[in-house]
Amino acid sequence: MEWFPYASGFVLFSLVCYGVFFVVKQKTSVVIERFGKYHSVRTAGLNLKIPILDTKAGLLNLRTCELPVSIETKTSDDVFVFVEVSIQYYIINNKEQIRKAFYELDDPDQQIKSYVYDNVRSEVPKLILDDVFSKKEEIAKGIKRDLQETIGEFGFHILNALVTDINPDPKVKDSMNEINAAKRLKEAAKEKAEADKIMAVKKAEAESESKKLQGEGIANQRTAIARGIKDSIQEVKTALGDEVSGTTVMSMLYMTQHYDTVAKLGEKGANTIFMNPNPSSVVDIQQQILSGIVASKTQEN
Repeated sequence: MEWFPYASGFVLFSLVCYGVFFVVKQKTSVVIERFGKYHSVRTAGLNLKIPILDTKAGLLNLRTCELPVSIETKTSDDVFVFVEVSIQYYIINNKEQIRKAFYELDDPDQQIKSYVYDNVRSEVPKLILDDVFSKKEEIAKGIKRDLQETIGEFGFHILNALVTDINPDPKVKDSMNEINAAKRLKEAAKEKAEADKIMAVKKAEAESESKKLQGEGIANQRTAIARGIKDSIQEVKTALGDEVSGTTVMSMLYMTQHYDTVAKLGEKGANTIFMNPNPSSVVDIQQQILSGIVASKTQEN
């Protein structure tokens, strides 16, 4: 039994050490109370307290926490929606702020939810459903601002507030999809009509340009013919002498063209063409053409 005093002393020493020394993990803090009253905050590492006098009142997590909040509310156009909000926050790593976070709020998560409910239910009813979707970032900024002003007094810092989802009634969602589909079809029809219009305009421009070029070609052709006739008349007059009139030369040219045409038509054995064989018919045609030209010039003058 000689070892009994040693064993008892060792046990007593262990109990004293267990009551005096304790370890606080990284990113956590321990609140110490003495006789039930706040005494101090112990941070990460090896710490000590006075047994019996000091007690560990609570452990606080200093890491960033995420709190999901789902709020049902109604828009200004009477559509019920579920707004999903995610709040990211942490306790400020400062002994005074840690004390406030531990003693000032009984249930921080519930308090944060209450503020989020109040903010969303005061802002969303001012907006129509489409604006709720388009302005969700503004809603999130408003939530963060209001939370920081209120919860920040109790040792909490709001890192971020995110509107993660907006869920209207399924029937409303289906109807929105149908409206969007109809809008896309309308835009597609408008684009197609615009494309058809452009094609029609381009086609008309091409036809106009083609007619213009065709007219220029005919005009050039006629100019070349006129020049050829002029040159032919000049050559005949030079060959026969100045006593031959231009009218006589023209008659000769018309006669030549007449017989050339008859000869070419005769090359087509399958065709039957009735023509006046009298050479005077060429003179009659010539007189008709000249009369038409004179009448046209008279009208222009």
